[in-house]
Amino acid sequence: MPAISSPPCLLFFNSPLSLPCKTFSACSMLSSVDRKMENTNNFLNYNLREEGVQSDNILRPNKRLNRRPLLLYLLSSGFFPTLPSSAKTKSKNPYDERRLLEQNKRIQRDNNAPEDFPNFVREGFEVKVVTSDNYVKRDSGLIYRDFQVGQGDCPKSGQQVTFHYVGYNESGRRIDSTYLQGAPAKIRMGTNALVPGFEEGIRDMRPGGKRRIIIPPELGPPVGPSTFFSSKQFEVFDVELVSIQNCQRRTIGFYSDVVCN
Repeated sequence: MPAISSPPCLLFFNSPLSLPCKTFSACSMLSSVDRKMENTNNFLNYNLREEGVQSDNILRPNKRLNRRPLLLYLLSSGFFPTLPSSAKTKSKNPYDERRLLEQNKRIQRDNNAPEDFPNFVREGFEVKVVTSDNYVKRDSGLIYRDFQVGQGDCPKSGQQVTFHYVGYNESGRRIDSTYLQGAPAKIRMGTNALVPGFEEGIRDMRPGGKRRIIIPPELGPPVGPSTFFSSKQFEVFDVELVSIQNCQRRTIGFYSDVVCN
């Protein structure tokens, strides 16, 4: 029996690989069968072309056309479920909110924050302010609470206000105080010399009044190395309005200034 010098052709039947068949009788038989099938296909193609029909569409149906209705059916029937976009939207977990709230309370206790101090639940760039019912929130976002309502008129633009204040951050840590400096602050109203939220908070106060003001970042001071505000955070100020003075401009020769009394 002749020796087989290559793998049997049956192993690669209908395969894109073309291996030579050598000294094997089965290979010659297969070659003759292939030639007969090729002649038969040529005959069918010729007859079908005469009738205007392509044999390729009959012998090998168009897979693309067959797959299209199946794909439309799978899409319309909901076979492919829609995946939730969890990477873009994140649902809030009540447990995490309670945990962050307790964490903020613990930090404030360590910093000796004053009584009825607001709590801040910060998660990324989102901050939730938690206060008691004694606080009032305005449309601008400013939140305040009056501990003592003073007497007299409220300050007007151009007038000078004298006040004491203590500033806190979200952690309840004191960041500034005029009491420690030993002298109250003085500033004219309506000159853009105050933080927008601070001026809004004391504009309707009366002399002798004491108020806690919670300023959102939108109404807060500028941030940067030149200030003690390092990031966009809520700021809390305890303010005591001492007095209000009228001001007038004085001109002497080429010298001009504003005098308040």
